[in-house]
Amino acid sequence: MTTKSSIIGENGLEFHPLVPGRWNDLVALFGENGACGGCWCMWWRLKRSDFVRQKGAGNKAALKALVEGGQIPGILAYAGGKPVGWCAVAPRESYPVLERSRVFKRIDDEPVWSVTCLFIKKEWRGKGVSARLLKAAVEFVKERGGAIVEGYPMEPKKGRMPDAFAWTGIVSSFERAGFEECARGSPARPIMRFRIR
Repeated sequence: MTTKSSIIGENGLEFHPLVPGRWNDLVALFGENGACGGCWCMWWRLKRSDFVRQKGAGNKAALKALVEGGQIPGILAYAGGKPVGWCAVAPRESYPVLERSRVFKRIDDEPVWSVTCLFIKKEWRGKGVSARLLKAAVEFVKERGGAIVEGYPMEPKKGRMPDAFAWTGIVSSFERAGFEECARGSPARPIMRFRIR
């Protein structure tokens, strides 16, 4: 998957990197709340004080600046030409908060790309979109020469967990996409990896 092409997967889903021409699609998907509480996928990228101070419009502007500056912070999923899902993926060092995390501390010195957020449109949840987005993220990283894709999903203790708490994904989606657990910093938070090479 390049910035100009797409992958067409099961259920007719297509996946495209977030480039400037697709910014309005992300805005439509995230809505006024910026996916969740004004986050705009900046939680892992900003110091907590900065994140809180610019919650909402400020975080939206910060993400837009990244996109307009040539960074590709993730992938959009489309169904029938409409955005239905989002997967944030970038080199781990793009996420300073992740780098400082005790629960998700680096497990070795290998360079990895990190999946930090999965957001699926409400009516598309529970239909396998997350696993397909993760597979598309692996292809995206592979095309850019990456060797390992890493994720930090939640593992519900029992039953289905509330969607608001599943924004880093859930273990079963990562397993369906071929990821394997390689460490666990807390009982409900494994580190899972897909090794490309």
